[in-house]
Amino acid sequence: MKVTKKMKNNHYFERYSFGILIAIELLMSFTSLGYIHISPISVTIAYLPILVAGCLFGPIQSLIIGCIFGIASMYKASAYYVMPSDAVFSPFLSGAPVSSIFLSIGTRALFGFFIGMAFLFAEKRKHYRIWIGVLSAIAPKIHSLIVYTTMGILFPQLGYHYYSTFRWNLNNTIFALICVITVESLWAIYQSDTIQNIKSYINQSSNNPYSSRKMNVFFVAFEFFMLCMAIFAAIYFSERQYYMLKWHGVTVSNEISMDLLLLQIQFLISLLALNIISMIFLISIYKYMSYKEYKGEIDELTGIMGRRMFLYHCEKAQKVNSTESKQTGWFLFIDVDYFKVINDTFGHAVGDKVLKEIATNLQNMIGDDGKAGRIGGDEFAVMIEKSISEQELKQRLQQFLDVISGILSERKISCSIGAYQFVFPQNVKHLLTETDEVLYKAKENGRACYVIKAYDVNSQNYDIE
Repeated sequence: MKVTKKMKNNHYFERYSFGILIAIELLMSFTSLGYIHISPISVTIAYLPILVAGCLFGPIQSLIIGCIFGIASMYKASAYYVMPSDAVFSPFLSGAPVSSIFLSIGTRALFGFFIGMAFLFAEKRKHYRIWIGVLSAIAPKIHSLIVYTTMGILFPQLGYHYYSTFRWNLNNTIFALICVITVESLWAIYQSDTIQNIKSYINQSSNNPYSSRKMNVFFVAFEFFMLCMAIFAAIYFSERQYYMLKWHGVTVSNEISMDLLLLQIQFLISLLALNIISMIFLISIYKYMSYKEYKGEIDELTGIMGRRMFLYHCEKAQKVNSTESKQTGWFLFIDVDYFKVINDTFGHAVGDKVLKEIATNLQNMIGDDGKAGRIGGDEFAVMIEKSISEQELKQRLQQFLDVISGILSERKISCSIGAYQFVFPQNVKHLLTETDEVLYKAKENGRACYVIKAYDVNSQNYDIE
């Protein structure tokens, strides 16, 4: 199974996963999470999210995270306490701002794009898992080669050259192993059946009629609240820090003040990154659980809405369409004629086939104009939410009856249909009662037919045909 590289419309899971990777990149760049300390060595792992993005998503995503890693590096290098070899990454301290920006951001963006293209190329090869391991192992050296070569060209006084890449020590071995284990593990997890099932549910959540706009407002309000709390916390600790230094008689120079400010902003960004991760998980859980509830309400046999969901949709449709003046719709009841005889004669498997075919043809009949639901054993209901004429409805119903008549070669299949026209908004219980009466008339007429109760907007009277 190959990873989908594109993030198309409704690919919420991919976007959420990418958002989490961005937040993790910020956390790793601005906290000790981006480094592993095993005395006496220190190994940086802050650009692991670039590899993961390239492996799971593609070159554009790994390029974006590469840019974020480069901006974070440039930001940290702008502190006055950094070493001269790190100061060249800052456009404020190096004396060559354009060169520093290219060194900090350009090289990391180039690395991200290159590693993303490499994974994209490897995806088309056999033994993709082996390619993942190989690319992950050599990725640190590719990054070093790009950075050292650029440093040698732009800042030759530091003594770094492209051949500095080919030095190998314990740090390199540890980092290569970390890269391989991390990328391989995340790829395997991402491709697991559990994650793919979650991914499918979240990506299809836009089709969930149970989804509430109020929850979107709640998430926005909650995110704003968390943002404010993070800012207030950062300001409070900043004020306490300066007060503490003043209390102990420490004179703070402009350089120290600037470094403290940079650290405080760094702390704030870390809080915001954690906030983003928490919010994405919260939204994902909501979308997954609500869509899981929706799937549970789908009729397992026919694949259309069950009774509870269909009635819920009808209630919701009344509110959605209530703004348009005198907009009309149609409510239909459909009963399969003599379905018990079909079951008893041909068996339940054939009966199931008949119900599936009828549900499919109902969906085809209404198209995008409404929804269909199975509300009982052999009973279906339809709500057409668009204002279609009585003549067009008759054509659709006749075509439906003609098509379903040939479902079985051994017996002609027919339905009794009652159609009731109404004006939005309408009480759903009233629709059920009125349409049921019209359906009863169709059965009285000998079944295998439809009866329509149309509404005349001008006279506000009903005509039954």
